[in-house]
Formats: sequence, structure tokens, C-alpha cells
Amino acid sequence: MNRKYLLISACAVAAIAAYITLRPAPVEEAAHSALTEGDAMVAIQMPPIEGHAAFGQRIFENACAACHGSNAVGVEGAGPPLIHVIYEPSHHADESFQRAVAMGVRSHHWQFGDMPPVEGLTRGDVSMVIDYIREIQRANGIN
Repeated sequence: MNRKYLLISACAVAAIAAYITLRPAPVEEAAHSALTEGDAMVAIQMPPIEGHAAFGQRIFENACAACHGSNAVGVEGAGPPLIHVIYEPSHHADESFQRAVAMGVRSHHWQFGDMPPVEGLTRGDVSMVIDYIREIQRANGIN
């Protein structure tokens, strides 16, 4: 009887080891590994930007693009893309962006390290940046 359980356990361990060794890499992981430092991390469709979002675009390009990339596509080795399902409004509400800018944020979704606070931006400035990011997100199916 013990021999039977030993054989079943050995087969289960072998099956798990084979799965771990032979499984294909997830698409996002494979695409991520092909990037080199400084590359944009996502491809997006850019909508027309108007109103407060246009002001937000200018603020973003001056205060945020060095890490998050022009049009928030991320920069490999510097900062994550904000045009990503992780930052959809139901997961990262507008206030989470306000708090990240004001107080910084501990790294929790990506491996870029902690985000420091961004000096010199008001809540109004950040609101316009959020309008800009949400415009691009909506144009790319992130609601």
C-alpha cells in the first residue's frame, strides 16, 4: 500500500517539474524581456487631446515623462507605463495618482523601485495630468 502512494507521489512531482520546465513564457513576460533600457514599454493609439487634458499633457511631459515616458508609455529601466490595465480607474482611482505625486509610492506592481514625491505640482496640476492619462487610457480600451 505505501509503495502505491510513493509511486503516485513520484509521478505527481515529475508532472509538476515537467510543467514548470516546459511551459511557455507568458506573452507579457516574453515581450518585456525583449526590451532594452530606455525603450517604450507599450504601444498605444493617441487620441486628440483637448481642454484640461492638453494642459495635463504639457505638465506630464515636463514633470513625469522622464520616468513614465512620453504619452505615459513607460520607460524600460526607469518607470512603468500608465497606459496599462493596472492603472484603470477601478484599480487605481484618481486619488491614488494624487497621493503618489504628493507622497510618493512604494513599489508594488513593477520592479522599478519606489516612486519619490514630485515637487512643485498642485492638486489642480495633477487633476489635469489625470485627465490626460484617462483620455489616452479610454482611447486604448482601458476604462
